[in-house]
Amino acid sequence: MKKHRSVKFQHDSRETMEGAGVRLRRAFGSSEQGRLDPFLMLDDFRSNNPEDYLAGFPWHPHRGIETVTYMLEGRVEHEDSLGHKGKILGGDVQWMTSGSGIVHSEMPKKDKGPLSGFQLWVNLPKSEKMMDPRYQEVPESRIPAALLADGSRIRVVAGEIAGIRGPVRDIVAQPEFFDVNLPQGALFEHQVKDGHTAFVYVIEGQGLFGADKTPAANHRLLLFDDKGSVRVESPEGSVRFLLLSGRPIGEPIAWYGPIVMNTQEELETAFREYQEGTFIKRGNRRNVR
Repeated sequence: MKKHRSVKFQHDSRETMEGAGVRLRRAFGSSEQGRLDPFLMLDDFRSNNPEDYLAGFPWHPHRGIETVTYMLEGRVEHEDSLGHKGKILGGDVQWMTSGSGIVHSEMPKKDKGPLSGFQLWVNLPKSEKMMDPRYQEVPESRIPAALLADGSRIRVVAGEIAGIRGPVRDIVAQPEFFDVNLPQGALFEHQVKDGHTAFVYVIEGQGLFGADKTPAANHRLLLFDDKGSVRVESPEGSVRFLLLSGRPIGEPIAWYGPIVMNTQEELETAFREYQEGTFIKRGNRRNVR
């Protein structure tokens, strides 16, 4: 008999302020450190009010992690210390591996309509924390969608579902990243590798999640146990959610702000190099488009 994962932890994302004064909702972060390994943080920056986001995220460093920006609507302009510039538009994804170190800015811009998107942080294992930085930048047109017989639509950023494989590949955590939209009356089931962390974050509507049919609506994070498939029903209306899974790292975490290492000594070294101007290991960036 097929085993479905149960919900072992859930809560609503919390309002907070980051960057130079950006109002957003944090689904999880340092207060849940290690609980969603290899995932570190998920921020939800959906807003109709430009005053919530125009202050943006001016120049700041990253080392030892990957940052994933997934836009639904609006525009974020990106620039880094290695000379890379770009725009992340509605429907696009940017999977940035900071590795040994990068300094960048991320500035949301005011356009017609709302700004809507998410940023996920993914940890890197000790063996890869000082890897060369790189980007995988994927426009909306290159992110495929699986269309199921019951009317469900699944955008596939990373991983594979219903024979459709996402464009983001060769990531250490072996992630799956799906944007799932179920119509009323649909039943969704997806087998996640045993031992891999799996969670959903609800972004529209409401549904029933996991073996225990836990009800959840917009802004709710649900973390599943580590064996079996993820099951979601939408008996009373449509529901849309992000489903993410990945291979846990199981290593110590030393985390302060935008830098995540394994030891306090490594963390202190990173910030000392940042202050001394030796943080960037020049010539190490790779772009994968």
